[in-house]
Amino acid sequence: MAAHHPLPHRNFTHLADIQDRPGFLKRWERVRHRQAHWLVECIAEFAGVFLYVFAGVGSTAAFVLGNIAGETLSCMCILLSGAPTIFQIGMAYSIGIVLAIILCSGTSGGQFNPAVTISMVIFRKFPPLKALRYIVAQILGGYVACLLIYVQYRHLILEVSEALEAAGKLDAVNFTPNGPAGIFALYVLPGSSLGQVLLNEFVCDFMIAVTIWACIDPTNFMATPAVAPWVIALSYGIAIWGYSPVGLSANAARDLGGRLMALTIWGSKASGGNYAALAALTNIPATILGILFYEVVLADYSRVVTPVHVDYLAGHQAHLEHKEHHQMSRRENGGNSSPYSEDNDKAHVESIERV
Repeated sequence: MAAHHPLPHRNFTHLADIQDRPGFLKRWERVRHRQAHWLVECIAEFAGVFLYVFAGVGSTAAFVLGNIAGETLSCMCILLSGAPTIFQIGMAYSIGIVLAIILCSGTSGGQFNPAVTISMVIFRKFPPLKALRYIVAQILGGYVACLLIYVQYRHLILEVSEALEAAGKLDAVNFTPNGPAGIFALYVLPGSSLGQVLLNEFVCDFMIAVTIWACIDPTNFMATPAVAPWVIALSYGIAIWGYSPVGLSANAARDLGGRLMALTIWGSKASGGNYAALAALTNIPATILGILFYEVVLADYSRVVTPVHVDYLAGHQAHLEHKEHHQMSRRENGGNSSPYSEDNDKAHVESIERV
């Protein structure tokens, strides 16, 4: 059983206590808890990054193609006349982040960012091997999302690319924020100062990191678990609305996933040069330092844990203990007992965890 913890005791009703599942799902859940939970967690991280990249990059595709079409293809102007603005792109990313946290964080913890995962290893003793699996899943989620968006927009991208090539502009525009490849991989405008871009990236990522850590601080009465996804999403939106024109990655999974997708489609020309390393790596030290700032300056471990966070943490603890209890029961009974079998209904109800 799980080790003792100081959370107050209370009764919890698990879903299995009140709602039956089809037999194949019962068998899958037993396999999932014993053998495949690491895979399910990675799929959740993949799906979370996929959701917000699919939302944000899809909006970016309409924005970029709409701007190009307005200059080169009058026949597409009507089709893309409602193309998004930067505000709409920021909203798309923000809503995608909210969806990712709401849908997937209950399974994996909702990190969705390599820098956050690395910070969890440093500050929260997150297992390094698990962190590596998470990071791979996160980058893969961004890659697949971008690849799928390309397939969905392919005919428009090819038409715009042909028009740019006919106008003699494709080589100059393609690998910039305003070109077809710039929909997916991140680039800066020609002539940009990388020092200025570095400062812009660092400040935005630092701010986002402080916001994330404040939202997962169980003593923060102003950010309950229900409010936290919206606050985190809003911090990303603020960064996009105000500072994306300078050059902003904000998440290595989105950057590397998009970069790999662009390399897949356009080859080595899409590499991004020196900015590629800046976009992929700046997020990591900025996030670590932002969290360190919160821990040193803003956090106070003598504060009380809010009542809603007590329920939240106790519920998660009860979930872990519930799984461990039934895994132990199956081992003691030679693997034949099921927490969902009719023969064990009474014993199962009595096993509701007290946390």
